[in-house]
Amino acid sequence: MARKRSSTLRDKHRRLIARSQPPCAICHQPIDYTIPYPHPDSFVVDHKKPFAHGGADTIDNKQPAHNRCNRVKSDRLEQPELRRHYTNRTW
Repeated sequence: MARKRSSTLRDKHRRLIARSQPPCAICHQPIDYTIPYPHPDSFVVDHKKPFAHGGADTIDNKQPAHNRCNRVKSDRLEQPELRRHYTNRTW
């Protein structure tokens, strides 16, 4: 049976993490916290140990990430090596 996540808890953790505006925990680049989701550079919360692998839905298991970086990491346990190449592409 799938575990249910609390949207209230999710929003609380999101606010706590965003308060200090830390850089992306995956690529270590700054995050522009004003960019709205689902833009690739928007702020999302990543589970260090993915929920799919038994990770807890606690603040200690969460970290800030760009939407793009979180998508690349997916539900892997290890951090992928990311190389951010900036192009003239517009989203």
